[in-house]
Amino acid sequence: MKNPQIEGFCNPEFSELEDIFSQAIKSGFDDGAGFSLEIDGKEVVNLWGGFSDKDHQKAWQKDTLVNVFSVTKAMTSTCALQLIESGKLNPDALVSDYWPEYACAGKEDTKVIDFLTHRAGMFGFQTPLPSDSWENWDMIVEKLAKQEPFCEPGKTQGYHAVTFGFLVGELVRRIDGRSLGTYFKEEIAEKFGIDFIIGLDEGEIQRCADLLMLSGKPNLLIQTILSLPNWLLPTQVKVFKETLKSKEYLKAFIEIMDVADSKILPSDYPNSMSWRKAEIPAANGHGTASGIAKFFGILSSGGSRNGLKMLSSETIRNATTPKTFGPDVVLFQAPYKFGLGYQVDAPFSPIGMKDGMFGHTGIAGATGFADLNHKIGFGFINNRQHSLGKLYRTSNNLAKKLYDIL
Repeated sequence: MKNPQIEGFCNPEFSELEDIFSQAIKSGFDDGAGFSLEIDGKEVVNLWGGFSDKDHQKAWQKDTLVNVFSVTKAMTSTCALQLIESGKLNPDALVSDYWPEYACAGKEDTKVIDFLTHRAGMFGFQTPLPSDSWENWDMIVEKLAKQEPFCEPGKTQGYHAVTFGFLVGELVRRIDGRSLGTYFKEEIAEKFGIDFIIGLDEGEIQRCADLLMLSGKPNLLIQTILSLPNWLLPTQVKVFKETLKSKEYLKAFIEIMDVADSKILPSDYPNSMSWRKAEIPAANGHGTASGIAKFFGILSSGGSRNGLKMLSSETIRNATTPKTFGPDVVLFQAPYKFGLGYQVDAPFSPIGMKDGMFGHTGIAGATGFADLNHKIGFGFINNRQHSLGKLYRTSNNLAKKLYDIL
C-alpha cells in the first residue's frame, strides 16, 4: 500500500479537526490512528486512517484495536469508583481491611486513596519480575504485598506507571471476586457497548495494530543532557536529567521485568502475545477511539446512558476534584494533578487545558478525556510512539482546535 487513506465521518461543523487528523496521517507523522469525539451524548466525529502494521501493508480499520497504555488507568479507576459508590470500598480505609497480606514491611498504614492518587510509595518492584510473566497475576500481587515501599505511603506523589493496575485491580478482585478485566467487561464495556478490552482473547488479538515503540535508548539530545555537568544546565533541564537517572524513574518505567533471559526486547513487549493476553490494568487496555470517546462521553454527561448508570454525578464530581498536586518524583517533578485515579491536569497533554477536564494519557500518545462543562468525550489513539516533545502533538492540536470551534 502506498498512500494512507482517511475514512469515517465528521460533522461539517468540525471539518477543521478532520483536516488536522488527515494531515497527521498523510504527512507520515502518525502511521495509523483513530479519532472520535462525542458532544452531549452524540458522536460528531469518528475518523480512522493510515496503517496498522509496521510494513504499511494493512489499512487501519474502523474496529482496529491499539494498546493505549495508561489511558487504561481511567477505566480501572472507574471500576474502583463503582465499588466506592456502592459502599463496598472506602477510599479512606486501610488497604489491609480488604487485602490483609498487604499490611507488612512498612505498608501497614497505606490507605485505599494512596493507591488511587499514586501516593502509596509502590511505583515499581524492588526486584524485577521474572521474564515473560505478565500473565501471572497471583505472583505479581503477592510480590507487591510482600515488598517494602520505596517511600513512606501517603507522603510522596510518584506515578505508579505499571503497579497502579495491579494494586487497584487486586482490591477489586478481593471485594468482587472477578478480575479487573472481567469486571470491566461485564459491568461497563458490555453494558454500554464500549469497544475497550483489558486482556485480549485470540480473536481480539487479530484486530490489533502493531505498536511502533521507541527503542528505549536515549536520543542524541538526551544523551547530551546526561553527559553535561549540572552547573551548565538550566534548572528545569537539570531536574529532567536527575529524574532520568533517579531510582524512582528507573523503577517505575525501566526496571520492571528481568529481560536478561527473555527472547523479547522491552520495546517489543506491547506486541507480544503474553502482554496482549494478560490483564495489566494500568497499561495494556486495547480500544478504538470511538470506544474511548463513548466511555468519557458518558462520564461527561452525567454518568448514565439509555437508562443505565456508570457512575453518579456526585461520584464523578468527587473523583475529579484534585486530591494530589505533585511535584511527581517519577514524572520529572511536574505538577500532575490526580483525582481518584483520573488525571485532572497532565502537563504536555490536552488534559488541564480547560476547567472541568479529566481523563488519562498514554505513553505512546493516546489520549482520552471528558469535559464536564462542555459534555465532551474525546478519544485519540495511534500506534507510533514519539519522543516527549512530540508525544501528544496530534491530540494537542485536535483539542486546541476543538475549543477554538466551541
